[in-house]
Formats: sequence, C-alpha cells, structure tokens
Amino acid sequence: MTKHIIHTHLAPQAIGTYSQAVKVGRTVYLSGQIPLIPETMTLVNGDINAQITQVFENLQAVAHAAGGDLNDIVKLNVFLTDLAHFPIVNEIMGNYFDEPYPARAAIGVAALPKEVAVEMDGIMELPLQEYA
Repeated sequence: MTKHIIHTHLAPQAIGTYSQAVKVGRTVYLSGQIPLIPETMTLVNGDINAQITQVFENLQAVAHAAGGDLNDIVKLNVFLTDLAHFPIVNEIMGNYFDEPYPARAAIGVAALPKEVAVEMDGIMELPLQEYA
C-alpha cells in the first residue's frame, strides 16, 4: 500500500524528523501533539486545562486534514507528567469525542518535549465513504 503524508498549517509544524500524520489505506497514524499554538509555534499560556484543550485542537486539525475527525480515532495514547491530571483529560475529552469512545492508554512519563505536561497521539480509521 501507498503511504500518504498528512500536513496542515492548522496544527503545529513538526519539530523533528516526523510527519504530522501518515495515512496508509484507511488508517491514519497521528503523531504526538503537544500544546503548541500552530500560528506562533509557542506553548499555550495557562494551566493544564489549557494545555489539554490545545492538544485536542491540534489533533483535531490533523484529523480533519486527513479526511476524518476525532471520532474516527480508534486508539488514543495520553502521556502525562502527572497522572493526577487524568480526570481533567477525561472531562475535556468529553467535549471532543462522542460515544463510543476510542480505546485509550494513559501513560505517566518523567518528561515531555518542551517541558509540557501532556502529549497525545493516536490511530484513526477513516470511514469507507471518506476513503479515496
């Protein structure tokens, strides 16, 4: 199968040797997103709520660029430097996803790029009508 590189200016540009997402068939592999503001490539101001919200906004932009939306994510990985923030992830996630929710993992990590508190990546399966 051919792989297609997904790129949008509505999400932060890659800050390393990776693509925002890669589509193979109907499956899209979303790279990790941190709370960077796409227009300025600076970290969002605010608390963990603002960081989590910005990460979902960034994931949503990449999902749209790939021809889907967040509800097409089948597996979401959440990386947190403090697992005490996981209830906040759940609360904010409810604003972006409809049931049935994707499979998910929450992983506590010692550190993340740019010293942020949260990063998320995922795998998305596009509906048949969206696949071209």
